Amino acid sequence: MHCHSSRRQFLTTAIACGGALLPGPATLSAAPREDRSRAVLAHTIGVDMHNHVYPAGTEPHRGPQPAAPPMQTPELSLADELRQSGLTAVCAAYVLDFAHIEKPGDARERFLSWLTAIDAQLRKGRVRRALNLKDLESAHRFRQPAIVQSVEGAQFIEGHLDRVEEVYKRGVRHLQLLHEQDDLVAPLGDVNTGAAHLGGLTPLGADVIRECNRLGILVDLAHASHETVLAALKVATRPVIISHTNLDTFAGPDPKMHQMMMPRLISRDHAKVVADAGGVIGVWTHLAPSLPEFVQSIKAMVDAVGVDHTGIGSDTDLLSSRVGQGSNRAWPGLNGGFFNAVVAEMLRQGFTPADITKIGGGNFCRVFGKATA
Repeated sequence: MHCHSSRRQFLTTAIACGGALLPGPATLSAAPREDRSRAVLAHTIGVDMHNHVYPAGTEPHRGPQPAAPPMQTPELSLADELRQSGLTAVCAAYVLDFAHIEKPGDARERFLSWLTAIDAQLRKGRVRRALNLKDLESAHRFRQPAIVQSVEGAQFIEGHLDRVEEVYKRGVRHLQLLHEQDDLVAPLGDVNTGAAHLGGLTPLGADVIRECNRLGILVDLAHASHETVLAALKVATRPVIISHTNLDTFAGPDPKMHQMMMPRLISRDHAKVVADAGGVIGVWTHLAPSLPEFVQSIKAMVDAVGVDHTGIGSDTDLLSSRVGQGSNRAWPGLNGGFFNAVVAEMLRQGFTPADITKIGGGNFCRVFGKATA
């Protein structure tokens, strides 16, 4: 019993000291799985590259607002949800084109209102926005989870490039250029779920990327068509990410789900061109009905682009009034928090601690540091 306690204390202490005394693979392999998982978690800045965070009353809806509000559950605490997930941070996105937008100006108003609601959540839970890599490192070191402020679809710009700096000043450090709907005023590029009609990236889309690079905002090309991505990479001076997707060659166990999601999946060539430019591709949970199958989809992405260019982008809702939609409940019966469970399963399927540290957040941290420097 004394030897077991000593080994556990060594693993935890060594990793908490910044990894300088991180045990080698042989030491970790000899430890019980629970200890190995705990040790990896202590050493890893866990980041979900794409998550939706909707404080009560801010959830967007497709089309007109419903006549009656959706059934509400007691409001969740952002700080508690983050800690339970096991993550250091989530890239907290608002799906802008699902909001009620009828005329120019609506998108900007909705996004700024949501940022104000997030401000209140952060104050309530004493959670900070991570504005740079140093903030993520501090969040991990002091066990005080953070968010990276994001948006899914930049329809708030509406032809006004200065609005990129406006939201930068509100803490946005991760901008997903496109989602499903075009900007009402000035589209930025073709998406992968609709017919191409813009020739890829538009001139304004290119200007937005340049402005993000100038200010220090990470550019996310999720939902962009292959042609849009190729054009964006010619413009970008800093690495980009695709925060949430999967390979079109990863069939998963449900052929119907794979077929339905096909427009949102990417080819190996699509993934590789982003990786070759120094970027990272986040693997989502949507093709995996269970945790083991999710880890198998991570393996498929690693095989395609390498362990240095793979991340996790769950595309779930960490904070939501909808029953069972938090990232702690990505799969039925998931206990112990989303990232805690993912790490344990990755160890079980043969990933090394070093690989998990990269995929779990280290790769995102690398590009986030370069983008925000």
